[in-house]
Amino acid sequence: MAKQPNIVMAMADDMGYWAMGCAGNRDIRTPNLDQLAREGMYFPDYFCTSPVCSPARASVLCGKMPSQHGVHDWISRGHINYEEVSPALRKMHQDPNASWEYAWSREQLAGDKAIRYLEGFRTYTDILAEHGYVCGLAGKWHLGDAGQPQKGFSYWEPIAMGGDNYYYPVVYRDGHFDMLRDTYITNYITGKALDFLAQREKDRPFYLSVHYTAPHAPWERNQHPEEYYALYEDCAFTGTPDVPHHKWGAPYTREERRNRLQGYYAAVTAMDSDIGRLVGFLKAEGLWEDTIFIFTADNGMSMGHHGIFGKGNGTFPLNLYDTAVKVPMIISYPGGIRGGTVAKGLYSHYDLLPTIAGLVGELPDSGCPGRSFGGIFRGEVPDGRDAVVVYDEYGPARMIRTTEYKYIQRYLYGEDEFYDLKADPGEEVNLADSREPGVQERIAALRSRMEQWFDRYSDPERDGKNQAVYGLGQSGPKAFVGR
Repeated sequence: MAKQPNIVMAMADDMGYWAMGCAGNRDIRTPNLDQLAREGMYFPDYFCTSPVCSPARASVLCGKMPSQHGVHDWISRGHINYEEVSPALRKMHQDPNASWEYAWSREQLAGDKAIRYLEGFRTYTDILAEHGYVCGLAGKWHLGDAGQPQKGFSYWEPIAMGGDNYYYPVVYRDGHFDMLRDTYITNYITGKALDFLAQREKDRPFYLSVHYTAPHAPWERNQHPEEYYALYEDCAFTGTPDVPHHKWGAPYTREERRNRLQGYYAAVTAMDSDIGRLVGFLKAEGLWEDTIFIFTADNGMSMGHHGIFGKGNGTFPLNLYDTAVKVPMIISYPGGIRGGTVAKGLYSHYDLLPTIAGLVGELPDSGCPGRSFGGIFRGEVPDGRDAVVVYDEYGPARMIRTTEYKYIQRYLYGEDEFYDLKADPGEEVNLADSREPGVQERIAALRSRMEQWFDRYSDPERDGKNQAVYGLGQSGPKAFVGR
């Protein structure tokens, strides 16, 4: 690379790895993502560090596990200082007769005090900014104190919370947080990203995070443009399982299944359309050849898979199925990546910091568990020889996964799980209590390897294995919403 490349990361919210045409889903319409895969490198086995948004996003940025950075659940308090909310919105929060669109922001924001959950942790955006990059954010932050730019970002256009309504989100504008009306949030986020690109300092490289809320719930028809919802009116939805609800999850009807899938697919396709707008702008401006474009999601999502509608907290005990922990990942870079290539092996979001930091010659500190796959920017295709194990966690549940096996250990509640992925890729048969020859020996070896890995990387002050995380939210350091 003769000069420092620009970097754009488009991140979806709650998007399963299976929810793209290039992943083999014949029902969903994602022409722009499919084109990115044809022009770049597709990673069929890429994993988040935790199957819920805030911990996963923290790990993407700082390259460390939840048991190192201390974010173990989705953040439910600490978003902003409530004084940053507009007087008009605060007035509606105090009105007991206010209409439905005010309910979620009232619950999440009223009386809130900002917490910087990544305070003290160096992120790859910090590193890029130190090396001359202009860093911009448009969309979801969900790591606390959303009212103030931080972690190397100078362009800062966040939404106030994590998930929100698609047509009534609370966003930062005119010096305070206020409710946005009559604008689809996906389009709004893309517009702010395009503003950054249009206003950029043309003599400096840039990094841009485009963090969509799509395809996170809600999925009702009135939440999405009719043109996208109508695309799936007659869809058979054969790309997702139609099975009874999971023993740990909530029941649902056949009609609820269809309605949820229709809204989810509509949200994905609307986002795909806007990703096409971003790519089109980069190409029209002559930036595409010098830009690394990354598409991923914070965590995976089950939409009927295993009888679950949700991510890791779609059940209790919290689950770590592949549909929850595996994420889409496509990287395009015309200046270095040969189009249509497929990465082999297993990769994790904790690999992003060493990969991106390596672009400016920085090495991560010894506490970062990931490894760089930056050779792809020089035309290499990873062969997976050194990428055979990934780790995940969600509170007191931990996972080790190889290409052949997955073992999940639960420390406070729930049963352990062990899957032979070669014989059972759908994780249908839990062999944790099997007495078949060799099974318990494999489990013991995986458990030992996992414990040694977490002992090496976890911070005892932030370790999650004995924390009472129920999947209902984190309201402060070590403070979790109970059941």
